[in-house]
Amino acid sequence: MHGLINRALQCYVRDTHGPAIWAHVTREARLGFDNFEPMLSYDIALTEAAVQACVTVLRRPRESILEDLGTFLVSNPELDALRRLLRFGGVSFTDFLQTLEETRGRGRLALADLDLPELDLVEISPQLFKLQCRFPLAGSSHVMMGLLRAMADDYGALVLMEHGGNGPEGELILIQVLEMAHSEGRRFYLTTRVGNE
Repeated sequence: MHGLINRALQCYVRDTHGPAIWAHVTREARLGFDNFEPMLSYDIALTEAAVQACVTVLRRPRESILEDLGTFLVSNPELDALRRLLRFGGVSFTDFLQTLEETRGRGRLALADLDLPELDLVEISPQLFKLQCRFPLAGSSHVMMGLLRAMADDYGALVLMEHGGNGPEGELILIQVLEMAHSEGRRFYLTTRVGNE
């Protein structure tokens, strides 16, 4: 598992719950180190151990933690570069959804060894979509759900999502776009600006 993915989990726990809680997670997971290095690769067993330790230490369900991680990746001001990269996916939330399948390839353009979830989007109707997510880490679709909720807010769209369980083609998310312009959304500029939101 790429270190950036492990580091994202570390930053979420540390920034949301504090350094002492992250230290407790590393001890519970028996990692043998305090920090994941973003440019290294780790055995998926270490990632799994860290996630399971989060469940134990935070006393929260795995799905809830992973969904919060997805939201954190988009809403944390220190990770605005990821939000900006995702916003290049389109002018509206549905435009953005239509570009999700390209995310894996775009990630590999930046880092050749970055392994992101494989995503397949099926448009059932203009307002209803089915997203299949395949990734070695169980529950990765919950990370996607948190990310998608945060992006819907970013676009100002009102979206209803439901986890459709696991199937032979991966984990399933059902996405219903109820209203495209529910709220104002966050401003987005092609270039960075001082004081941008």
